[in-house]
Amino acid sequence: MAEEEAIRIVSLPKIEDDRGNLSFIEEENHVPFKVNRVYWIYDVPGGEFRGSHAFKETEEFIVALSGSFDVVLHNGKEEKKFSMNRSYYGLYVPRQHFRRLENFSTNSLALIMASTLYDENDYIRDFQDFLTFIK
Repeated sequence: MAEEEAIRIVSLPKIEDDRGNLSFIEEENHVPFKVNRVYWIYDVPGGEFRGSHAFKETEEFIVALSGSFDVVLHNGKEEKKFSMNRSYYGLYVPRQHFRRLENFSTNSLALIMASTLYDENDYIRDFQDFLTFIK
């Protein structure tokens, strides 16, 4: 298996115009994998969170298209929090990181690109099971 890429914020192109700005994402350029699934999270009630699981094989690329939210990642040893609040930044999340999206602002929209098709068997939904899996 190729060396795992690290968690990182990716600056996306931002084309500024008086009529409105434009940004874009290119597969295997800004997103370091082939995109097999795209989904979005929206209308999250105040105080709620999404995620709270890890993937055995899936890599993700997360963008706050509108509003803001936090992505909390845990690799089994330490936790890191990323505040997503600009539509021209994406967060690359390698496989095998427990992740939770929280602190959603009103009308926020999270876009997630995934390296795999949906497969329930790829999910690790319990944090203790995740810790056991990565050891």
